[in-house]
Order: sequence, then C-alpha cells, then structure tokens
Amino acid sequence: MDILVLGGAGQVGTELQAHAWPEGVRVDAPDRSALDITDPEAIARAFDAKSYAAVINTAAYTAVDKAESDVVAAWRLNALAPAILAEATRHRGIPLVHVSTDYVFDGDGAGDYEPDAPVNPRSVYGASKAAGEMAVRTANPRHAILRTAWVVSPHRGNFVKTMLRLAAERDALTVVDDQHGCPTSATDLAAACAQIALRLAADADAPTGTFHCVNAGSTTWRGFAQAIVAGSAARGGRSVPVTGIPTSAYPTPARRPANSRLSTASLTAAYGLAPRPWQAALDDILDRLVGPAQTNTETRA
Repeated sequence: MDILVLGGAGQVGTELQAHAWPEGVRVDAPDRSALDITDPEAIARAFDAKSYAAVINTAAYTAVDKAESDVVAAWRLNALAPAILAEATRHRGIPLVHVSTDYVFDGDGAGDYEPDAPVNPRSVYGASKAAGEMAVRTANPRHAILRTAWVVSPHRGNFVKTMLRLAAERDALTVVDDQHGCPTSATDLAAACAQIALRLAADADAPTGTFHCVNAGSTTWRGFAQAIVAGSAARGGRSVPVTGIPTSAYPTPARRPANSRLSTASLTAAYGLAPRPWQAALDDILDRLVGPAQTNTETRA
C-alpha cells in the first residue's frame, strides 16, 4: 500500500514520515522540486505513475502575517492546490486527508468550536484555508478535513522552540495572554492523519467530513509559555518569569483568533481517537529538545 504525503518537509509531514506505519505501507513524500502540487499536469503524472491508496495533504502557506501582502501565493497553495488534489483524487477513487486550521473561524465565539460551526475568517491565511476546505469538500466526497491549531514539535520553527531560545537569551518574557487555544503535537496529529488515511483506504464506508484534531485541554499563549519554561527548567534550563500582555500590545498584520479552542468530540465518535492532554505532548517534545526531566537524587541524612 502506497500513501502520498504532501508537505513532507513541514512539522506534520516530518512526523508522518517517522510514523510507525503497518508493515507493507510505503510512504512517498516528494518535496516541492519533485512535485508541484499547484500544477494539475504534475499531479496527474504523479497519480498515473503510481496507484496510491490515500493522499495526506499537510502542505500549506503558513506565514500568517506575510500572507496579508502575499495574497496570490497564499491562495495558490492553500486554495488552488487542494482543489487540484481533490479533483485528481476523486477521478481515481483515492481518499484525501487534508489538514486545515482554526483560522477559518473569527475567534469571537465562546467555548469550543464544533466542526459545523460557521466559518468567518479574518485574515488572508484563514480565508485561503477556508477556500481550500470548500474545494476538498465539494470535489472529493471521500475526504477527511482535519482542522488543528497551535502545532508544535521538535522540527522547524514553532512556539516551543522560540520560547526555549528566548528563555535562554532573556531574563524575562512577555507573551500574549488573551488568546485561547489548544496546543497540538505534530506527532499526535500525524498519527491521527495516518489512522484516518488507512481507514479510508481500507473501508469504503469509513466516516468522511470535517473534524477537529487538537490535544486535549486549552490555555493561553502565556500559559503555554509558562509551561514550556517550567518544563525546560525541570530539565536543567533557565527559569525566567513570563508576563502576560494583551493582543493590542503586540500588533501583527494578520488578526489572530481570540478563541481557537476546538472540540474533538466528533473525531472521537467517528474514529475512536481521543487526543491526550497537551501537557503530556509538550513533555515528549521537551524530552526530545532539551532532555529528560531531572530527578532530585538528594537523600536526607
């Protein structure tokens, strides 16, 4: 069984290649130079050259602020490419797993967003991802769209690695404290993508539609930063104070959702996947980046 992974150089794509796939499953993860997913003819040639059991698309234009002034590039990768993939996979009877984002919501709501909540993106990035979802939804009925948020891992640039670097360089950190979301391990998200892709490939009646996949629990960026610093300190890193600031004190070109909390209930109901708490996932990432937590070996006389 051959699985095509697109966006293999990213956080989730890297974890998909490292995932413990069942025996007999082969993963192809061509880079952009090998396969341009915005080129319909290139996609057609790739699919005609090999029979894929499923396609997992993790490729995206994720430079959220740059997208505000690089609109065409963002829409090409986030909207056009999924449309091309959805059409090509439908013609060949291939299920498509597509990763999307919390940015399709405006973030003004309270509580956890359900997958069927109305989308209302407030940024170019969010709008282009919402368009990509629509393309997948309308072009290939055998799809699973997985919205996620606040993805972190030991790979590439992400919030965990940034906080570790800044804590090593500065005596104090200031982090936004009025945006709420669900930190998500790329390892856990990749495992969910793999399980869903395999189920779709093996079972024509497997659940399809839009789901949310984030680690359990929520926090603010400041709360996340505090957990990162505390976890690093437990592994021998520096402990520095983390002060909260409002979003208004840290203006950015793209508007961030104030509420990015996503409900995973439908994912659990459809696929039996119950994501673990984000704190446990963070511990695994810190173990890989910093080392295992130190234990107090002192004994009293």
